[in-house]
Amino acid sequence: MAATFDLLGDRLTLTILRLAFVEHARRFNQWSEKTGAPPAVLTARLAALVDAGVLERDRGEYRLTALGLGTWEILVCVWSWQREWTAESRLLPEFVHAECGHRGPPVLMCRGCGRTVTPHATDVELDRDALWHITSGRRRSGRTATLAEVDARFDEIMEAIGDRWSAAVTGLALAGVRRFSEFRAALHMSPTTLTERLTRLVEAGILHRPEADARDYRLTPRGRALFGVFAFLLAWADHAHPQSPEPGLRIQHRECGAVLIPALRCRGCEVELGRTDVRFES
Repeated sequence: MAATFDLLGDRLTLTILRLAFVEHARRFNQWSEKTGAPPAVLTARLAALVDAGVLERDRGEYRLTALGLGTWEILVCVWSWQREWTAESRLLPEFVHAECGHRGPPVLMCRGCGRTVTPHATDVELDRDALWHITSGRRRSGRTATLAEVDARFDEIMEAIGDRWSAAVTGLALAGVRRFSEFRAALHMSPTTLTERLTRLVEAGILHRPEADARDYRLTPRGRALFGVFAFLLAWADHAHPQSPEPGLRIQHRECGAVLIPALRCRGCEVELGRTDVRFES
């Protein structure tokens, strides 16, 4: 999970992947022209994706591997959240199910039992020792590079997944943690660092503080809508690092009793969606 947050919790990295999927970008100059990122920064991000097995380099081109293709559901959930909860919705392409022609966000489903899944239909198991490892160790330094305006589409979601601390706090909130003391005990964070992250999430509209209890932090509807993003991040982390220790967060689907294996379903015809079943249209 720590490696996943470090790799995918980055605005430029998500933009690289979005352009690879939607515009079939493969060459350095294509990403450079679209993002406006400094060459050294773009080179470092592409190298990190190659090292992680998400991209492979062949004859000067970068192509998505099977692991890289597996990030498409994360990107769709990020798109869905942005479409509903940010002012950038008018800039985003339409998500279309090719077979039935339905346009609009899909719904989250449990691949095991086929039912639709919401945060209220799940229980989240917490391993506090594992959570400590998620937030310890190497962290990216500083903010990501400034991108060209046309591709600066991940600013707001970066408040929730842009570093290990913020991602862990948001994940715990999705797991039902509310009290300042509970966040601190789970993450071994200093009061100053925790206060700063919680304040940022409140300012971003992901958490709110009931007036009656200043030490209580609850998810807003905007925050709860991040559930699909986290469900697919956890699933991808398991796939990318099959030999790693157990994750600190595990989502249990209450209706079927199994660990949630998320999938996407079309709202129009209600069939499970595969990557090649959908397209984005500008």
